[in-house]
Amino acid sequence: MLTGTQILLLGGDARALEIIHKLSELDAAVTLVGFDGLHTQLDGAVHASYDESLFENADVVVLPAVGTDDDGFITAVFSSEKLKLQDTHIARLPKHSTVYTGMAKPYLRQLCDSHNIRLVELLDRDDVAIYNSIPTAEGAVMLAIQNTDITIHGAECLVLGLGRTGLTLARTLQGLGARVKAGVLAEADFARAHEMGFRPFYTADLELHMSNPDLIFNTIPTMIVTAQMIAKLPSRAVIIDLASKPGGTDFRFAERRGIKAILAPGLPGIVAPRTAGRIMADCLSRLIQDDLQLRGDGR
Repeated sequence: MLTGTQILLLGGDARALEIIHKLSELDAAVTLVGFDGLHTQLDGAVHASYDESLFENADVVVLPAVGTDDDGFITAVFSSEKLKLQDTHIARLPKHSTVYTGMAKPYLRQLCDSHNIRLVELLDRDDVAIYNSIPTAEGAVMLAIQNTDITIHGAECLVLGLGRTGLTLARTLQGLGARVKAGVLAEADFARAHEMGFRPFYTADLELHMSNPDLIFNTIPTMIVTAQMIAKLPSRAVIIDLASKPGGTDFRFAERRGIKAILAPGLPGIVAPRTAGRIMADCLSRLIQDDLQLRGDGR
């Protein structure tokens, strides 16, 4: 249980509703900012206006999947209020406080570092990333179906990167009957791809595999689908880039060539916000409870 734990939740999207429900269920004292436009009743949580004083007694601050933008602004889809996290806010936090977010940009990291406040990025964790790979794979398949005139079954699919997301996606495509090639960096990934029945190749040789794909799914967050690669693609090919912005595709050249290229990061929160919210809520509540046990007295 989280009885007596003061949690300040700032902004967010539909995923945050599952987090609020879970924390309230565990008897935490949850204060919400950025939910004034929400018409759903949130039992056990208290709405508040954005004020520095809210930070003074917070044991935990929960931010959206992308904590802040490069200027410190927080996404709050249920409010028209502009929320900006500033140095004076973090300075007021008790030293035992922890800030949780999905992923942090340099602005947020610098704020927490400068005040020695612990920052936890949930999406960096293997467990969260693997669970999130399921709605990501389903969302990628949805985009493929919506943007092609062929079935996934029998399609020539390139999956670039066989990490936590790429592995789930490649297996999902294979299950639907696609012919899956897996572009990998490491020898161990090559061996795993071969064992799973994919056709592996090293990404250094990507150019040799660009003449016939129907679909390219990229999970590598560096420029890999370059203009040189796109120039070799058949006009029917569709690129679905799942890497974090700005992705790993030369979108400008793809458009110039008439190749459909879609940047689609953050699919879990778009295609399955309830599931994605539960994944984050379960991990977050477990981590907070672990911290309380380590501190003994909960402070």
